[in-house]
Amino acid sequence: MKAIALLLGILALPLRGAEIPASMSAIPAGSYIPMFGETKKARQVDAFLLDQTPVTNAQFLSFVTNHPEWRRSNVKRLFADEGYLRQWAGDLELGPDSPPDAPVVRVSWFAARAYLKSVGKRLPTEDEWEYAARADDTRADASSDPAFLAKILKWYGQPNRGTLADPKTAEADVHGVRALHGLTWEWVEDFNNQMVTGAARDDASLNRGLFCAGGAATAKDIANYAAFMRYAFRSSLEGAYTVDLLGFRGAKDITPTQP
Repeated sequence: MKAIALLLGILALPLRGAEIPASMSAIPAGSYIPMFGETKKARQVDAFLLDQTPVTNAQFLSFVTNHPEWRRSNVKRLFADEGYLRQWAGDLELGPDSPPDAPVVRVSWFAARAYLKSVGKRLPTEDEWEYAARADDTRADASSDPAFLAKILKWYGQPNRGTLADPKTAEADVHGVRALHGLTWEWVEDFNNQMVTGAARDDASLNRGLFCAGGAATAKDIANYAAFMRYAFRSSLEGAYTVDLLGFRGAKDITPTQP
């Protein structure tokens, strides 16, 4: 019994002993069943830190000010397409369509990674993002609630959302994270892993049923069409792509402080 208690204490240590920045939330370790796969084997997710809100225009402006190579007129096309930050008024001017506190969008995967590296963070993995995104304001996992899924799908179906709002005005989930749904899409580190490489399945083959509308038929839960849309959207991306409503937020590994 003492050994079990000691083990449990060690497992809990990362959340108890870690230094957690005020702008991030600790997501406890656990498991979830991905939407796609040939079996119902659960995926383990280690505890990690996640930004409570997406990176904003003001934050990204500070980054490009200090890193001229990532300004709109300087960035190499290898790392960002022609739409990069086109909603801004200029290289160092946000303009009326990009409020300082609104999420920055039209940022490529390469640019997002460069920004996060500059502040000592990284992009969340797809597993981390999907695991955290199951939460609502009272439950760590609301993914089986039809009302929760319907709310997400309603947002996905809105054709024009106008100027983006400050994500801090969004309702916080049970972890204190805001706007994982309802404001923007978000980059993840391994954004095209599920559909392209087959890495999330038991084999390494390319499953043609995962593409286009047919992919919904291979989902773990066909009712969870909101998740399918996320996987399908990610599979269409390339690292240099920029999209009107595609932003990002940071993550970090949890490192216990020394006693």
